[in-house]
Amino acid sequence: MNHKLFDKVAILFNNNGHRLYMVGGATRDYLLERPILDYDFVTDATPDEMRTFLEDANYTFAKFGTVSLKVDGVKVDITTLRVEGGYKDYRHPSKVMFVKTPKEDYLRRDFTINALYIDEEYNILDYCGGLNDLNNKIIRFIGDPVTRIKEDPLRILRAERFAKKLGFDYDPLTKKAIDENRHLIDELNPQKVQAELEKMKKEF
Repeated sequence: MNHKLFDKVAILFNNNGHRLYMVGGATRDYLLERPILDYDFVTDATPDEMRTFLEDANYTFAKFGTVSLKVDGVKVDITTLRVEGGYKDYRHPSKVMFVKTPKEDYLRRDFTINALYIDEEYNILDYCGGLNDLNNKIIRFIGDPVTRIKEDPLRILRAERFAKKLGFDYDPLTKKAIDENRHLIDELNPQKVQAELEKMKKEF
């Protein structure tokens, strides 16, 4: 993990009155001592607030709370902490509301191992047993697995990619939900499915 990169961005946010956290694959791979391929951070700053001190960032997806920028030549994605609702197209939420704490944000995430937050002091924030699942090599949906799959069936392929990549096993309820709802992948945009399959090919 490039500590200096996270520290540099965290100091910038802190100096402007905001918090910054590592999350998702960045935290997962950091704790597993694996190479970090994606730098995903979250913050309590909204895109409009980020504009005041990140003028050169990319705000294409600001309405979803996501801003990207280059830090020392490395692409970093920073997303405002948020809650989501109303998945009408099996992929994107119809409602996004910005919030201030990781404890509100974690419920929208897919798997417990992807919902671990690390703050500026490198404290681990775990609201759903993600650290235990990481240590026991378990892939488990947050909340009801069938609901999470129906929100976004692409999570089936993501689960399979993580299982293969990390050598993890499925929680029994997660495995059952995947097996019984695989047909929902047919509802997705074929390009999205292909993109996920390409990620899988690159990693193996």
